[in-house]
Amino acid sequence: MPKKRSGGGLSSTQQAAKFLGVSVLAGAVMAGIALPAVGALGLAAKGSVESFDELPANLKTPPLSQRTTILDADGGQIATVYSRDRTVVDLKDISPYMQKAIVAIEDSRFYEHGAVDLKGVLRALNKNARSGEVSEGASTLTQQYVKNVFVEEAGDDPTKVAQATQQTLGRKIAELKFAIQVEEELGKKKILENYLNITFFGQQAYGVEAAAQRYFSKAAKDLNLQESALLAGIVQSPSRYDPVNDEAEATKRRNTVLARMAAVGDVSQEEADKAAKAPLGLKVSKPKNGCITAVNDAGFFCNYVKNVFLNDPVFGKDAKTRAKLWNQGGLTIRTTLEPQAQASVHQSLQDHINASDEVAAATTLVEPGSGKIVAMGQSKPYGSNAKEHETEINYSVDYAMGTSAGFPTGSTFKPFVAAAALEEGRPATQEYPSPYELTVPSPIQTCGKPYTNEDGAKIPNENESEKGPYQLKKAMALSVNTYFIEMVADIGLCPVTEMAEKLHVRQGSGKQMPQVPSIALGTESVSPLTMASAYAAFANRGMYCTPVAIEAVTQRVGDTSKSLQVPKSACSRAMSEKTADTINALLKGVVDSGTGQQAGLGDRDNAGKTGTTDERRNAWFVGYTPNLSGAVWVGSATQQVKMQNITIGGVYHDLVYGADTPGPIWKDAMTGALSGKEAGSFVPVHIPDPKEKDEDDGDKPGRGNDNGNGDGNSNGGNGGDGFLGGLTGGGNDGGGGTEPTFPDGFIRGNGNGGGRG
Repeated sequence: MPKKRSGGGLSSTQQAAKFLGVSVLAGAVMAGIALPAVGALGLAAKGSVESFDELPANLKTPPLSQRTTILDADGGQIATVYSRDRTVVDLKDISPYMQKAIVAIEDSRFYEHGAVDLKGVLRALNKNARSGEVSEGASTLTQQYVKNVFVEEAGDDPTKVAQATQQTLGRKIAELKFAIQVEEELGKKKILENYLNITFFGQQAYGVEAAAQRYFSKAAKDLNLQESALLAGIVQSPSRYDPVNDEAEATKRRNTVLARMAAVGDVSQEEADKAAKAPLGLKVSKPKNGCITAVNDAGFFCNYVKNVFLNDPVFGKDAKTRAKLWNQGGLTIRTTLEPQAQASVHQSLQDHINASDEVAAATTLVEPGSGKIVAMGQSKPYGSNAKEHETEINYSVDYAMGTSAGFPTGSTFKPFVAAAALEEGRPATQEYPSPYELTVPSPIQTCGKPYTNEDGAKIPNENESEKGPYQLKKAMALSVNTYFIEMVADIGLCPVTEMAEKLHVRQGSGKQMPQVPSIALGTESVSPLTMASAYAAFANRGMYCTPVAIEAVTQRVGDTSKSLQVPKSACSRAMSEKTADTINALLKGVVDSGTGQQAGLGDRDNAGKTGTTDERRNAWFVGYTPNLSGAVWVGSATQQVKMQNITIGGVYHDLVYGADTPGPIWKDAMTGALSGKEAGSFVPVHIPDPKEKDEDDGDKPGRGNDNGNGDGNSNGGNGGDGFLGGLTGGGNDGGGGTEPTFPDGFIRGNGNGGGRG
């Protein structure tokens, strides 16, 4: 007598012997047709045998797609993302009621037959032939599991899904052969476990654990009798028996399952009757999928992490491989995001700018020396509901990572020019004539063909009283346009663009900086992450480190977990320690007593630079301490809003400056992020002041001795950007003064000066 397997099924030999008849009968059942004539049956049988022999020997079971959990640096959950909401659990972690319910309603003879239930096929065939339609199926639980494997392998490809579920004899043959193999290799308990983990329960829930959480907000191991019956009943038609949308139909189906469980002896009739009278007891939890669920405004950072995963070769050799790994899920991603820093950024943005404002703000904080992105947020909430002022565009990163191409940086680019000049051997006391208006020198050396000013372009300063000579320290504080154009003409454009490359400062589109004089005035669009990372090199004494967002990734496959490689920060020297220390001294003066005074931190060494651009379309503050660097941008993503006579965060502004809007955002964000942390110190560098002929420069006409507010009668008082007059950053031109004309390709900065602070 042939040996029977544990579980009561037929051996593989017995299954193969009966396969020919079963496959044809099953095909007839699924097609819903009457038994064919003998001749036709013979032809079908011949074709079935050939098809059977051509199939591969083993079923390739793809890893089940599961949810991915994204964690912050402390292990707290930021968000869960998934292609399919599924958490794979062992059979021991599934309620016995659930196990019995699914078997009772889907395949009550599961433990008695092998891969194919011949009695069930004959019974269904007879019933369908008499009714003239498919009124009863005959697939075993094992066959259903195999079909689900086909569907899982198809992923989200609609064509492949259709092929995996089509009602054809060819698909049925494949299903039957693989069912035989699965029964032989796995056994009943493992098949049941796999089935309960793979099947769809509606409401975006794949597998019983996700279903238990979705409908009852509990684990699968804690499901009671009536809850188990409800979930088991959903499987046949998740849309028809959806308890959320049709409670009556779902209740009727649940009670059918309970009756079946009583009929096969899984529960007593009394237990079934009692359960049938109970309410559904739903405690529905909404699907929590995607970065929109992130806490503390971390949705944009979450999305950045996803884009890093999908774009970095460390996670796969090509885009298709990386996407497959991401969609498969089952990942635990620990990131660099620090909860304290992120909460501080979120609070600061909320305090200073409203989601409904005409303009937006973006803030990114980076750790010098490691490249770790510790915070990233913006004033517009993450999401796709425009009515709620939401956006999915990440203003903090480059186009490839967030679909924003960055924004013109204004004066915040000038420290890069100064660093290039210092590296070329120019002293920190370098002086240039810096006239009120300057015809752009020509030619200017580049890395290739020299730049020539063929159109005779001229660059003015703020007003006629703003004229040199100036040394670097004061020129940086005042953001003197003509000074930095003369510096570029002196050292050439090649050192400037090479310095930008060493600091990885590129346009948001990914292109290198163009070799044109206007880059000195911050005319090119750059992302806040790029700026924060570049300034971090100053804090790190000249060592630049590429930004990183991911610390570790663990992937669960089946019952095992494995660690994946992650991108590492690459650090390289961008400038000498002496140059970086000198830049720190220059920019420390900006926040101590210059244009960035409103942003200055009083309890620790800090440095930074303000910047605004043409017609106040963008305002920046980029600053740092020895252990944290941050960039804040404020403006319109469309670049259509001029921040003049505007209310931001409930505060009215005649004109917006880098000091008075992004500056306070930076200050508050940094203060909270650094609270309780060690305050490091910059290496001191003394930069002597020039001996000036007239030390009382602040009272001269046009300098604006009015605490930075200007009254329109001070010849365009320099106000908030003045180094001697109006240090609080109130006004910049007092509403008076002349409006200089800029050549094409230049962007006006703070105070109507190209790239003014």
